[in-house]
Amino acid sequence: MELAILMLTVGSAVVEIKCGSIYRLEEAYTIFLNGEERGTTQKVVTSLFNLSPDRDYLLQLAGEDGSIRGEISFHTKTETAVLNVRDFGASGEGEQDDTVFIQAAIMACPPEGRVVIPPGKYRVTSLFLKSNSNLELEEGAVLIYDGRPGRLPILPGLLSGKEENSFALGSWEGEAADMYAALFTGCGAENVNLYGKGEILGGASMEDWWSEENRQSSPHRPRMLFLTHCKHIRVQGLHFSMCPSWCIHPCFCSDLGIYDVEIINPEDSPNTDGINPESCEDVEIAGCHFSLGDDCIAIKSGKGRRAQENPVPGSHIQIRQCFMENGHGGVTIGSEISSGVHHVTVRDCCFRNTDRGLRIKTRRGRGKSCVVDAILFENIYMEQVDTPFVLNCFYFCEPDGRSDYVQTKEALPADERTPNMGELVFRHIYCTDCHIAAAFFYGLPEKKIKSVFMEDVRIRYAKDARPGLPAMMCGVEKMCRKGLFFRNVERLCLKGIDIRGQESEAIDAADVDVIIREVQE
Repeated sequence: MELAILMLTVGSAVVEIKCGSIYRLEEAYTIFLNGEERGTTQKVVTSLFNLSPDRDYLLQLAGEDGSIRGEISFHTKTETAVLNVRDFGASGEGEQDDTVFIQAAIMACPPEGRVVIPPGKYRVTSLFLKSNSNLELEEGAVLIYDGRPGRLPILPGLLSGKEENSFALGSWEGEAADMYAALFTGCGAENVNLYGKGEILGGASMEDWWSEENRQSSPHRPRMLFLTHCKHIRVQGLHFSMCPSWCIHPCFCSDLGIYDVEIINPEDSPNTDGINPESCEDVEIAGCHFSLGDDCIAIKSGKGRRAQENPVPGSHIQIRQCFMENGHGGVTIGSEISSGVHHVTVRDCCFRNTDRGLRIKTRRGRGKSCVVDAILFENIYMEQVDTPFVLNCFYFCEPDGRSDYVQTKEALPADERTPNMGELVFRHIYCTDCHIAAAFFYGLPEKKIKSVFMEDVRIRYAKDARPGLPAMMCGVEKMCRKGLFFRNVERLCLKGIDIRGQESEAIDAADVDVIIREVQE
């Protein structure tokens, strides 16, 4: 067993237990800190709380037989001051609006200080993060988002009159747009740790934020945590639920870590994505649990003229040891990716009961900077996933998405509007109880998918498999127990593919230039 420290603050740490397990350990381990028992864990990515600042610790994990299986030493960070929000006037009784009192504590916090929200219920609107600070929600602390329109600040989409010289602030689905401020908003913040065992309740329902009337209204729906142009941000341990729209949405951020976070929304809640990094680089997401109504994680990089003329790609994103269930997609790239996405690794994850597992979606019009390349998915288990692998270059969910230009399957001239799909690798992926298709890859005829490499992929179908559409595009009929479907690929390499129970051939490939195959049926 190997232990690694992923995150350290003045009062917490995140440890990754590397023993071959995915998300959950095969046995419970007892935690010892400096010889003192601190409970048990059965999670690969485990949070440690209630630590003292500026102190040496020896972490040891003991198995069920009492033997020490692994250990690691670490030193917590120093702090300059502790600010309790109760001392600033917050009641924590859930009745009064505690926003201004908590914000006062945040603004008064000296560099490297810690703002503590103790147990209680705190009704708030929008809080803004401050650089070089720690914000801790202790166990039993509940933030209740009072997100009624008229009480929330508005973040303008653009901060100047001339678009070419403007600063994008508010955002909606890849473009600058007015939006309500999140419960937590960070604008240009650096070196912030937001952590604890507390809860953040978005309070959304079908009667307000999720209603048909409010889904596309302007200003647009708020997030729970919105970060723009931020650096060196860490989020740990928090529980989010009932989010008005996307839960965690970082834009134009770098060096971002999100660990051991739980995001729970109803399965039928609209646009309640979990974590959507947009035009971000150096992102690590580990040990998180998602159960929601849309994509669990969606990697984006904007759309429209601003993104095409000044592209900021999403890059160097690591996702691992996460459990994703009940969403549209487990991990999605797109569809707003006009700036491109590259160097993404997703490994050691479990998907359950999602419509699609690993999903890439784009369309004509995203532009020549829309390059998706160096994508790796490996060591992933899926259960009850309708279609485990989807790449769709004809995504139709926009006002012009069903137009002939977007949807024609005839080759059009490749120009500055044409997206580009590069090299994609999928290996050591095991899927049970699939329904619609093992894989559905449909590239553009004028700009084919460059390379798809699949190795050691096992597919089994549900006995009661139900038919459905494999991708959101026009001209595709429902499928059921379909094998691997490929259209418009330059190079396709299939090694060690094991498919059992499909209704037709294991591989349905057309307009593929080169096929290397090793398939068991």
